[in-house]
Amino acid sequence: MKHVRGPLCSIDLGDRSMSTESIDDTLESFIGGRALGTKLAHDRIPFDADPLGADNRLYFATGPLQHSQMSFTGRMSATGLSPLTDGLLSSNAGGFLSRNFTATGYSALEVTGASDELVVVHVTDEGVEFEAVPDLEEATVPETCEYIEDEHGLESEHTVVVGPAGENEVRFASIMTSEERAFGRGGLGAVLGSKNVKAITFDGDSTREIEIPPLQMDVHSEAAQADHPMKAQGTTSVTEYANMVEALPTRYFSELSFEGIEGVSGDRVEEKKYKKGTCSACAFACKLPTRDEESGLETEGPEYETLMAFGPNSDVDDIVDVMKSNKLCDELGLDTISCGDTVAAYLASEDEFGNVDLIHDLVEKIAYREDVGDTLAEGVDRVHDDLGVENWSVKGMEFAAHDGRTLNGQGLAFATSNRGADHMYAEFYPYEYPLVDSEKAFDKSGLEDKPPKVVELENLNAIKDSAVLCKFSRDFVDEERLSTLLDADYEDLLEIGGRIVALERHFNNQRGFDRSDDTLPYELPDFDAALDEYYAERGWEDDGTVPEDHVEGAAPADD
Repeated sequence: MKHVRGPLCSIDLGDRSMSTESIDDTLESFIGGRALGTKLAHDRIPFDADPLGADNRLYFATGPLQHSQMSFTGRMSATGLSPLTDGLLSSNAGGFLSRNFTATGYSALEVTGASDELVVVHVTDEGVEFEAVPDLEEATVPETCEYIEDEHGLESEHTVVVGPAGENEVRFASIMTSEERAFGRGGLGAVLGSKNVKAITFDGDSTREIEIPPLQMDVHSEAAQADHPMKAQGTTSVTEYANMVEALPTRYFSELSFEGIEGVSGDRVEEKKYKKGTCSACAFACKLPTRDEESGLETEGPEYETLMAFGPNSDVDDIVDVMKSNKLCDELGLDTISCGDTVAAYLASEDEFGNVDLIHDLVEKIAYREDVGDTLAEGVDRVHDDLGVENWSVKGMEFAAHDGRTLNGQGLAFATSNRGADHMYAEFYPYEYPLVDSEKAFDKSGLEDKPPKVVELENLNAIKDSAVLCKFSRDFVDEERLSTLLDADYEDLLEIGGRIVALERHFNNQRGFDRSDDTLPYELPDFDAALDEYYAERGWEDDGTVPEDHVEGAAPADD
């Protein structure tokens, strides 16, 4: 099986030291990326750690496919204990960081402890340096990237950065790379911020050799030549269709379609797109550099989930207003989905839907924890009672789009996801719109026959996040090709994916998570029976916990 190679680089911020160690056995069993990060986090983070405390650890890792030149491989993974969900969580980001990370020669980076002053950490194939940067306190992401380029000659694709939101421990703060790409969901930016790390840079010339099958060039060629709507509109290409089938959350989830959709549709995004955008080595080029000529506003996006949260869910029907929200979140270091949903909750509580000036003011106040922003920075799960609105979250994470009240299988997937209400954990929605061939599709309504497919998709996506392979490769990398690329049987890969999901769940079980957390703020037909079937498919207990004999290395290592 193909897997990442190289030692683990561990940095201790408390005493400003670094060490390396061989983790060959773990690499052989866990591929790289999310699997590697999850295994290390499960075994090294104390089960009772405070997500914003020094005992939490953060892991960055690439996978074997970052050693290829294949499209869909410009991504990497970050894993830690989430301040938003209070559980173990992985997030991944695109852009151009991953190959600069592999150039350091390390398989993964472990960030431990906490610094007593704000620092930038420089990681190279020759070692690690710590730079005190008091003048960067509450600097925006672009300001920080400009400083690093001016002082160290490293462009933004060499960096991971937190904005003011991370420093102020906003529970849905992002880690940003290439300025506008985000390790978005779950608040890992607040983890770096709590450790007093403003940025980490990666540079070197020590990429490890991994032989990737020639198939990589077939995938790359097909991605370049494909006539695909995402090349013009990115993920927003689904916007009008989601609205038509009533799967588009509107006005803080009170409705399922938006009468102002024309003003924020994929066509409007495409009109603002002024050049191609892509990730490292990817010929698919589905990113969205956009510009409003009248105002001069430039940003990357919005993608569909951002458009949902700051558009229909906030009752905004002007794409330029959504673009501004998107840009603010990128500059300040905020997850656009959680931030947009939390803002929408406040708008609902104040009967202020559609107030774009208020929306943009709230985004800034959240990042700096000013006035009501200090409350909203805690996220919907923690503040919905104070606001007097429904709790639209699962396991503390705000909902993505692709509404489960219409797409019932996606609803089940929201409930079972270890990450919470995240659409990419199982990614069931393409099978219900459907965006796949008819023979693979499911009816939108009901949960019959869907739990085993949710299990398969969760396991498959765990492997993709470990390889690391972009989810938008689904039309180009099927089961056979994935097996060829990773030199492993498909069923064996799914088994490894299941182990990853079980490790996440086991860790969270030790923190009190059980069946009562696999829930939704709405009813689905035969939901309890479907949940029973899901647990049985995984071999878990009826209460949603993982049997100890299902977990490799169940006890955490001594800290």
